[in-house]
Order: sequence, then C-alpha cells, then structure tokens
Amino acid sequence: MIRVAVFLAVTAAFAFVASWLADRPGEVVVTWLGYRADTSVGVLIGAVAALICAAILLWSMLRMVVRAPHRLARSFAHRRAERGQHAITRGLVAIGAGDMGAARRFAAEAARLVSGEPLLLLLQAQTAQLSGERDGAETAFRAMVERPDTKLLGLHGLYIEARRRNDSVAARAFAEEAAQTAPSLAWASHAALEFRSIDGDWPAALEALERNRKGGLVDKDAFQRQRAVLLTARALSLKDHDRGTARELALEAVKLAPGLVPAAALAGRLLAEAGDRRKAGRVLETAWRESPHPDIAAAFADIVPGISARDRLIRMRTLQRLAEGHAESALVVARAAFEAHEFAEARAALAPLLAVPTRRVAILMAQIEEAEQGDIGRAREWMARAVSAAHDPVWTADGVVAETWLPLSPVTGRLDAFQWRVPVADLFPRGPLLDEPAPVGPMLQPPVATVIEAQPEAKLEVKSEFKPELKSDAERDQAPVSPSAEPVALPPPPISKPAPESVPVPDAVLAHAPDDPGPGSEPAADPVPQPKRDTATILRSWFSRGAVR
Repeated sequence: MIRVAVFLAVTAAFAFVASWLADRPGEVVVTWLGYRADTSVGVLIGAVAALICAAILLWSMLRMVVRAPHRLARSFAHRRAERGQHAITRGLVAIGAGDMGAARRFAAEAARLVSGEPLLLLLQAQTAQLSGERDGAETAFRAMVERPDTKLLGLHGLYIEARRRNDSVAARAFAEEAAQTAPSLAWASHAALEFRSIDGDWPAALEALERNRKGGLVDKDAFQRQRAVLLTARALSLKDHDRGTARELALEAVKLAPGLVPAAALAGRLLAEAGDRRKAGRVLETAWRESPHPDIAAAFADIVPGISARDRLIRMRTLQRLAEGHAESALVVARAAFEAHEFAEARAALAPLLAVPTRRVAILMAQIEEAEQGDIGRAREWMARAVSAAHDPVWTADGVVAETWLPLSPVTGRLDAFQWRVPVADLFPRGPLLDEPAPVGPMLQPPVATVIEAQPEAKLEVKSEFKPELKSDAERDQAPVSPSAEPVALPPPPISKPAPESVPVPDAVLAHAPDDPGPGSEPAADPVPQPKRDTATILRSWFSRGAVR
C-alpha cells in the first residue's frame, strides 16, 4: 500500500512538472561549431535525460564485459564449494550410519573439492576413527589445533584419543590447554578438576573448582558440596603433620556441608584434641541429625577420653534423641548398653530391628546372648543368621566397597562418588550357586570380587547359602558334655567358585539374604551331642570349613 502511494505521488509530481513546462515552454538557442539549434526548455531537459540513460547503459555493458571472467570463476568456485559441502555432509551421515566405505569415498571427494574446509578435518578424523586408524585421527586433530577456528575441537579430539590409550599425562595436558583457552568449556574444566583431584593436588583442585564456579559450569549447591569434599580430602592429608590447618579446613567443610560424615568426624576429633569439647559436640550433633553414622558416634563418644562404659551409654542416649527411629541410633545405643552390661536396654534398643536383622544386628545379638546368659546355642543361631543376613550400609561407589570414605571413585575418578548406603543386591540374575552369576552378555558380566565389610564387630564374607543345622534347646541341655569331646564336624557348604581376594567388591554381586526363619523357629535336631563352645571357637570352626571368611 505504501509503495502504491509513493508511486502515485511521484507520478503526480512528474505530471505537474510536465504541465508547468508545457504552459511555460521558453526558448533555448544552442550555437556550436557553426550550427544553431532553437528549441524549448522541455525538449532540452528530455534530451539531457536521454543522454544520461544512454551513458549509464553503455557503462553497464562495458563493466559486464570486463568482469565476466571473474564472475565465471566465482560461480565455478561456488559450485565446487557446494559440491564439497554436500560431500562432507554425506560423509558425516555415512559415519553416523557406520558405513566406512562411503565415509572414505566422500572424504576423498571433499578433500579434492574443498581442501581448506575446517569440517573436512573433522570428517577425516572421524573416518580414521571409524577405520581404527588412530594415527590418522590424531594427525587430523593436530591439524585442527593449528587453526584458530578449530583449536578447541582438535584439543577435544586429542583428549579423547589420549584417554582411549590410557595416556593420562597427555590427556591432562590437552584438558589444561583447552581450559586455559576457553575457561567456560565444560569438558575441559571438569577434566582438569578430575586430574588434579586424582593427583592429590587439593589446592590446585580447589582453584579449578573456583574457576568452574566463575565460568557458570557448576551451580551453587554442587559447588558447596564439591568444595566441602575437597577441603575434607586436604584436611585428611594434613591431619598427621599440621593438625591446626586440618582443623580449620574440616570446620570450613562442615559449614558448607553439615552432613558430610568424614568432615564432621574429623572436625569433632580435632576440636576435642584442641580442648574445645563444647564446639566439637555441637558439630557432631548437627552432623548426626543430618546423617547418623558410626564414625560420628565414635567421635562423639571419644570427646571426653577415658570415660566409663556407662558414661558412653549416656552420650549415646543423647545421639538417640537427636535421630529418633533411625536404625543407627538403635545400634549405637545397643552397643554402648552391651559394653556397660545393660543387657535389657540393649535388647530393647535392638527389638525394632530384629524383624529383618542385618549382620551387625545379628552379631550384636549373639554377643548379648553369650554375655548375658551364656547361651551358646542362641549365640550360635544368631551367628548363623549373620552369615546370610542383609547387608549393612557401607561406603560404596561405582561398584566398589571401601572400608573408609574416599573423596574420589577409584574406578572413574568421579568426585564425591562414595555414598553410605546398602550395596545393591541382585542387580544381576543369579545362577544355581550363590557365587555363580547367570549367563549374561559380554558387556553385562559382573566382575568377581570379595565382600569387604567395614564393621567394628566382625568382617564377614558371604561364600554360600549354607546354614548349619542346630538342635533344640531341650535336646542340647539333656545331652552329656564331655570335656575331651572333639568339635562336631558341621555339614560342608555347597561347592561354589572361589573369588579372588584382592579385587574390590561391586554392588551388583552382593548376594541377597535367603529366607531367614530366625532364632524363634524350631531347628532340626542334631543326633550328635554338641559340646559347649564360646563364640570364638564357633567362628574358628566355620573359618576352617569355608562358611565364613
């Protein structure tokens, strides 16, 4: 609409000018080289306009003739570039489809058409990777590093290749260079933090974490948690020769993450050693509310060294009130009550946990039965249940169980990987024997490992579903006891494949607890009289037969 209005306005203006000149024709006389021309003003203006148009047309034709070769060359180059881009696109699609032959063909065509294209280097590198030619891939990535526009892409490719050949030194160098070139590059910054943490260079790791925060690569909550973990790791490395610095670092970690168990336990112990018992108690109580843990309970009990067992029980009752209903509260009170010979209180504390007892609960109940009543039979039943009982929480990360907390996963190097939880049971289908996984694919086959339990009472390893036959209390009491009687041989456990002794345990291979009738059920009668033996004798007998390791 606007264009129509403008056209009408211009047409009206020309018409007005033409009409005005027609009413006022005037006279123009031109004398040149003996010639005389008489005309009007309007005709003169028309002649000048015609000459101008002719000049413009002539100049355009001359310019087109002069520039024709350049335009033809540019047109050919444009078509060549289009063909090269098309070849690169089809080559990348062939790589995604896994067609190595097509990828090579299109890479060669693109190299012939557009030899200086940055994406051609990427196509060549990925074609070499698809073909298994690692040297060719590295050559292409190094060529990318030489170009400013593809430097980061080349560093990333070289980093991946270094990780594939397990060259951590080269991988770290590439990651550090990429992080310095582009601080906001996520993979480089996280890799630099990971390598510094693996090397145990905690100050440098803290610096890398701070750089990630400034670059917006980590949110506030994750930053505080990771910083607390790094501070705790540094404090643990300094606690033997610089306890003052370790104490300050642990306190800063506790402020950032009050529920971080190793930080709270270390801070509580170091504060207690420094004489600040009140602050140590506050730190440990706050951590207990967040995450009840045996290490926190042990540190809280040791705030005042040399106290009696009854005083320790009083301190454990304080923790129990801070986390009512938590299983760890019941366990610490029961343990303290057992050590103080308050067996009734110990039984009452464990009562809610007896429906599905864990190993720690079963072992503690066996100790209570033997210490309170000298009932070796009941103690033996509880120890038998401990062999196949449910697992207690442990420090676990990426399928590895550790006796103590670690800041990094030993498998992946991931920061803050260890969690206090019950290992995952029955993640893989089991075979007819407990230690024999059912057939699975090659990528799903779990590694064989040994169970390592970080428990103060005992260290047990599940080797089979064997549960010894036990006779009833009445038959045991009526049976004669001979001082010289040899220990009765227990039925041998089912044959199972032994596991290596030095491999950490993955969560996936831990066995589930079989059906457990409990000490209240009626066991099968044993036709052979059983001598009275203490718990140590029973455990030694089981160790010799492979039931417990």
